[in-house]
Amino acid sequence: MEKFSRNYLLNQKVAIFQPEDGYRASSDAVWLAAAVAKVKKGDNILDVGCGTGAISLCLAHRLKAHNVNITGIEIQPLLAEAAQMSAKENDFGFVNIIHDNIFECKLEPCSFAHVISNPPYAEDDMPSPNKSKATAHNFSNASLKKWIEFCIKMIKPKGYFYMINRTEALENIITAISGKLGGIEIFPLYSKTEQNAKRVIVRAQKDSKAPLLIHPAILVHNDDGSYSDFAEKILRAGEAI
Repeated sequence: MEKFSRNYLLNQKVAIFQPEDGYRASSDAVWLAAAVAKVKKGDNILDVGCGTGAISLCLAHRLKAHNVNITGIEIQPLLAEAAQMSAKENDFGFVNIIHDNIFECKLEPCSFAHVISNPPYAEDDMPSPNKSKATAHNFSNASLKKWIEFCIKMIKPKGYFYMINRTEALENIITAISGKLGGIEIFPLYSKTEQNAKRVIVRAQKDSKAPLLIHPAILVHNDDGSYSDFAEKILRAGEAI
């Protein structure tokens, strides 16, 4: 039987189960969850490629009073099991995890007000010898473009798209959503001052005609390695960007 470790998110406010040997969530998930905005009561939210459920769990903690419904879809059965265990452990009954391939699932298109994804980052990188990590980190049967096309298909009119990725993927993301989504917002994440941005969060809206907006730099760490004040609010207090 696979062993799960019990870990925590948001300064131990949220419990998360993860395989002891395999994919484990990073702070990228917490940052992306913080980018979800303008949520209305009763909204349906989709977490595409949810892994161990970190994004869904962070959202559930922040939005538990909003009467939302959160669905996570994950191709790896072990990760889907861990995510559902975590939802139950935190008493998030409004979080449902589906074990399925996103390109074969039966979810209804145009039915989610918010579609979030922290997709595999690598298309050409050498995959990890750990199969679970390789599946989570490296595209195999789909490209980033195809992944984004699925996300867009799931968004209802006026709904929102959110993605975090490596900075070098930004051009491909913009190309994939151009003409399909508008109101594009870019949040660059800098690990430290005097460094280039390593991650970007992209937020966009279906049917929006608003111009592209690049937000001020988000600094994750101070020069001494500690979290910046803003990062503390996101990663520990669970606030929204």
